Amino acid sequence: MAQSGPAPTPRNTPRLEVCVDTPKGLQTAIEAGADRIELCSALATGGLTPSQGFMVLAARTSPIPVHALIRPRSGDFVFSEEEIALMQKDIKAAREAGLGGVVIGTSRADGRLDLSSLKALMQAAGPLDITLHRAFDMVPDFTEALEQTSALGIRRILTSGGAPTALAGIGVLQRLIEQAGDRLSIMPGGGITADIVAPFLDLGIREIHASCSSPQVHAGKVADLGFALPSDRQTDAKKVKALKAALAR
Repeated sequence: MAQSGPAPTPRNTPRLEVCVDTPKGLQTAIEAGADRIELCSALATGGLTPSQGFMVLAARTSPIPVHALIRPRSGDFVFSEEEIALMQKDIKAAREAGLGGVVIGTSRADGRLDLSSLKALMQAAGPLDITLHRAFDMVPDFTEALEQTSALGIRRILTSGGAPTALAGIGVLQRLIEQAGDRLSIMPGGGITADIVAPFLDLGIREIHASCSSPQVHAGKVADLGFALPSDRQTDAKKVKALKAALAR
């Protein structure tokens, strides 16, 4: 049975998408006021495809939309035919679980979007809501890539403007938002917190992406035997609430 959700976000307030990689993080983000979940595993490596079991759990318990990240490995976004086939199966698993959307992206060797692979993944997604992830940040020509994304019918681009953080790429983000108009949403993501969100609100964004996480310290045998990464983080309810409040202002 789905848990009760947070209060609805007021109209015209940007929506907050929080990426999570554990059941605890999922529950924390929902209870703290997230509007949508990006479901992942291994956020310490930028996020990978969540397990089928995690997809089923999220679909069953979340009162807000959940989109699964479809990324089979860390590293670049130049995927082999075998990896594309695997991603299609993972998208099928997301559909069968009952999730609302998927987050996808594929690159050519030169960094441009791999349109044929994207079309194949979109076909597997069928009616699901689709977000193009930060493979977009790898492209050599943002103007071209945005037009290609729009032509594909993708409704949302998650991007830092090609910079290590969204704040560093805010100039590019502004130009992309102006270019996109009402055709699709440019969703800033990359190091965004309540303390630095104000400049993004001035851009007229519709939604924003954040991890709202804090470092997770592992001690004892788990750390000694290498079963955890020093870079592990966990969803922080205070950070979700603070960012949600900042968006409402």
